Amino acid sequence: MTQLMESPVLVWFKRDLRVTDHPALALAGPRILPVYIIEPDYWALPDTSARQWAFTSEALSSLRDTLGALGQPLVIRWGDAVRELARLCARHKITRILSHEETGNGWTYARDRRVAAWARENGIDWQEVPQSAVIRRLKSRDGWQSARNRFIREGVVPTIEALDPVVTSDLPDRLPDARALGLPADPCPHRQNGRHATARNLLDSFLATRGTHYRSAMSSPLSAERACSRLSPYLALGVLSVREVEHARQTARKAHASDKDWTQSLNSFAKRLAWRDHFIQKLEDEPELETRCLHPAHEGLRATDAARLQAWCAGETGLPFVDACMRYLAATGWLNFRMRAMLMSFASYQLWLDWRDSGAHLARQFTDYEPGIHWSQCQMQSGTTGINTLRIYNPVKQGHDQDPQGRFIRAWLPELRAVPQPFLHRPWDWPEAQQQLAGRYPEPIIDLEQAGRAARDRMWGLRKGDGFQKISARIAQKHASRAGDSARSSAMATRRARRGKSDPAQLSFDL
Repeated sequence: MTQLMESPVLVWFKRDLRVTDHPALALAGPRILPVYIIEPDYWALPDTSARQWAFTSEALSSLRDTLGALGQPLVIRWGDAVRELARLCARHKITRILSHEETGNGWTYARDRRVAAWARENGIDWQEVPQSAVIRRLKSRDGWQSARNRFIREGVVPTIEALDPVVTSDLPDRLPDARALGLPADPCPHRQNGRHATARNLLDSFLATRGTHYRSAMSSPLSAERACSRLSPYLALGVLSVREVEHARQTARKAHASDKDWTQSLNSFAKRLAWRDHFIQKLEDEPELETRCLHPAHEGLRATDAARLQAWCAGETGLPFVDACMRYLAATGWLNFRMRAMLMSFASYQLWLDWRDSGAHLARQFTDYEPGIHWSQCQMQSGTTGINTLRIYNPVKQGHDQDPQGRFIRAWLPELRAVPQPFLHRPWDWPEAQQQLAGRYPEPIIDLEQAGRAARDRMWGLRKGDGFQKISARIAQKHASRAGDSARSSAMATRRARRGKSDPAQLSFDL
C-alpha cells in the first residue's frame, strides 16, 4: 500500500519512442508517468516539416498503444516543455524526472538547458541517461571507438513487462494534424510509416532476405530502395535503438555465416551503424556545426541565389539525374546516401549555394532527419570542414553510373520519356531538344563543366591560403575518426587531414 502512494517517476520521451532497449524507462521502475510534449515552437523551425510530424505522430500512436497495454497510457501535452513539466510535477507530486540524453538541433539543446535550470531551481532531480554511444562532455576522440564498442557489448536492457497505473485521463483522443501545428502542406505519398511494428518488420526482412546484396546495391537509387535497411527514420526518432539493431545484425550474421555475400553486406552494415554514432558525436562535441562552417575560412564564401535554390528544390535544374533524385525525395522522404551526397555537392559546388540554405531544404525533406549526421554531411559534401577530400560530383557521370538505362530518370521525369536513350542524361545535346522540350523541361541553369572547374579552382585556392592547414589540423584532432585508440592513431588523423583525406569511409554509411 505504501508503494502505491509513492510519487511516480516522470519519464520524458523525446526522440526515443519505444519501450525496447530503453535504459531510462528500465531505470525508472514500474510506477511511472510517461510523457511526451508536443512543442509548437520546435515545429515552427526551418528544419521541420509536416512529413516529419506525420511520421512522429504514427510513432507516438504506436508507443501510446504499447504503454497502454503495459498498464499506463502515454500522457501527451502541448506547449512549452518547462511549463508542461512543471504542471505535471505539481499535479502528481513528482520530484524525479528521467529521460535520455538527446543530441538534437540547436533549439532542443537550448530547451534542455532551460529545463535543467528549472529543475535545479525547483528541487527536481532530472537525470539524463545515455541511450547511444554518443558521449556528452567528451574530452578527446582518443579511445572513443573502444568506448562505443563497450556500450554495444553491454547488450540491450530488459523490456519492462508491466506498469502501475498512475493516470488515465490525460490522453487526448487523437493527435493533432500538421495543420494544427501550423505546418505547410507537404504531400509525401510514399512516406514510410512510423509505427514500431513497421520498423521491426523492416529490420527482420532486411536481415532475412533484402540485405543479401546490400553492399553492392546501396549506391543506385534503382536498387537501394529495397536493398538498404530503410531503418534510418526509426533510428532517428528512436523507434528502434542502434544497439538492438546491432544485436539483431550479429544474430543474422551467425545465421548467414556460410554465405560470402551476406557476410560482406552485414559487415558493411555494422560499419555504417558505427559511422552513424561517429557523426552524431561531432555535433555533440561542437553544436555550432549546425550553423557555422567548421573551418572558418569558408564563411562568406558562397552567396544566396534564390532562383538557383528554388530550381534545385523543385527538381527543375535541367540536369535530369539531379532533378529525378529531388523529385523522388519529395515523394518518398528518403534517398540513398550516394545520391544525397551528389545533391548536396551539386548545390554547393556547381550551383555555389550556401550549405545552410540547401541543407535546410533537405532537412525538411528527409523523414529520417538526424541533425548530427545531416549537418556534418552538409558541410563535408560542401568542402567546409577543411579536413575532408573535396568531392565535386558530376551528376551526368553519376547518372550514367547509377542509372545507365535511364529507368530512374524516366520514372520521375515523365516529360523526358520521349528523349532518345543516347541523349537522356544530356538532353540539351539532343538536336530536337528545343522543339520537343521547350516549355516542358528547362535547359540547364548552369554550364556544368565550367561551374565545376570554377568551384574546384576556388576551393583549392582557399586551401592553399596562409594558416588554412594549421586550423585543419586542430579540427582533425577534435573531430576526425581514429583508426585505433592510440596516440599514433590521433597523429595519423591529423596527417590525413593535412592531405584532405580524413574520415575515408564517410561516403559509405548508408542505412
